[in-house]
This record gives sequence, C-alpha cells and structure tokens, in this order.
Amino acid sequence: MQEEHIPVLLNETLELLSLGIGEKVVDCTVDGGGHAAAMAQIIGTSGRLVGLDWDQDLADYATKKFSKTPQVSIVHSTYTKVADVLKSENFGKADGLIADLGFSSWQLLGGGGFSFEKDEPLLMTYDKDEPPAAKLINELLEKDLADMIFTFGGERKSRLIAKAIVFERRRERILTTGRLVQIVSKAVGGGYERGRINPATRTFQALRIAANRELENVEKLMSDLPGVMNKGGRVAIITFHSLEDAIVKKSFAEMEKNGLGKRNPKKPVSPTHSECRKNPRSRSAKLRGFIFNK
Repeated sequence: MQEEHIPVLLNETLELLSLGIGEKVVDCTVDGGGHAAAMAQIIGTSGRLVGLDWDQDLADYATKKFSKTPQVSIVHSTYTKVADVLKSENFGKADGLIADLGFSSWQLLGGGGFSFEKDEPLLMTYDKDEPPAAKLINELLEKDLADMIFTFGGERKSRLIAKAIVFERRRERILTTGRLVQIVSKAVGGGYERGRINPATRTFQALRIAANRELENVEKLMSDLPGVMNKGGRVAIITFHSLEDAIVKKSFAEMEKNGLGKRNPKKPVSPTHSECRKNPRSRSAKLRGFIFNK
C-alpha cells in the first residue's frame, strides 16, 4: 500500500450527504479510507461508521488505519451483503451511505492481475476466494467471449480478439496477464486507437467486470437501499462506467417515481478540471445522489 489514496469527488460527496454530528453512515467500498476518514471526522465519536471492502488486503489496511477511531468499524464483505452486515453489527439503519464503484489504484499494484502493464497470474477478482478471470478466458465459448468483451468493454474488435484467444488457448491455457496482452495486441494489429490506449485496455475492463459480476452487484445494492436507509437518509453513488451509471440512474428514477424520495441532484456531478489534472483516474467519475423521504 505504497501509493497515496486520493478519494474521488470528496467535497461534492460530503456536500451531498450533508452529515451531522452523531449520525450513522455506511461506506460500502472503504478502499483506502479517504471518504471514510472525512465522514468520521464530521460525525464525531457520538456517530458511527461501518466500512465494507470485498478485498481482504484493503479491509485489513482500513482496519489498521482506523484502529484509533472508535466510531469506525471495518468489515471484510461485499456491498451486496450490506443489509446482513448492518444487522450483524447492530447498526440499525443509515443516515448516509456512499458507494465508490471504481476499483482501487492499489489493486493495479497488488499483483492481482488487474494491470495489463505487468505479467501476473490472471486472477482479477476482488475476493481471492472467487474463481479467477482465467476461468472465463479459458472456458467461455468464442461467441460468449466476444459478447462479453464487446458489452462490458465496448471493444469493436471483440470478435477478432475472441477468435485469437480461443486459438491460443487450444495450444496452452492462458494463465497470465502478459500472455493475454500479447494475444490481444497481435489480434488487433498495429495502430490500435492511434496509440491513445493500450490494445488490452477494453478487454481487461470487460474481464474485470465479468469476473466480479460488477453489474449484478450494483443492481443488488440499489435494490437493498430502501431497506437499509433511515427516513431522510442520503445516498451517494460514484460510478466510472456507463453501464454502472445507467443502473444507478434508472434505480434512482424508479425510486423517485414510486414515491420513496427524490434524486439529489437531478443530474450527475462530474469532477472539476482541477481534480482531473490532480487525479487523472477521476476523469470518468459520475456522482449521483438520492434523498429518502422524512
């Protein structure tokens, strides 16, 4: 955990959540603890914060980080189980909840197969007990592989890539990121996107989303929100991918239509130019919020 953690849209998130002293808040993706630290300071020792992370290493890091912050409890769990976690923690319902759906910059450096710039085992899962991404690469039918790369990665050359993967895995199973990068790069040919991005960028994104069932998980979280929030509770969701954002947008609109509360704000909030310069990974972030009726 050497790289500094920079929370995305921090001030905008805090403004949206509008927390007060003594309130209860949930951080569904505690990561490096940037958002959690700021929220813990606002709610004070009379408040309570439960932070979740599916990645054991990040949960352990956050546990140490907040070991002297009595109002903070860290739980190694996926946010799809937030209702169960809050019940087991005797937390009651939340006044505020945040979910930052981006994957951690630390995970790129942690040897988990998330980076296409290193040659590592092709794992790419937040929970090490989950089946590795290599299982998808080596076992999906060619059509399903192409559909996955196109749908989750927006890769226009998905069929060429899938065909190359299937051809190469017949010779030998694909078990490392380095070999997958070589296969993808050869399949798409030179001059890919005029050199603006690595040829494997979209394939890796698609594989990460599929291996971790990220879209299913977001849908589960959104369906659980009404049951875990207090009256007047505020929710902040930060997405980095159009498919995730579409799920959040639709869910908030449906909750508003059903009379549960209102979207706040109506339109998503994006990072300022200044934040994007300081933290380039924030460029694709979108913040959406919801306030439940009092």
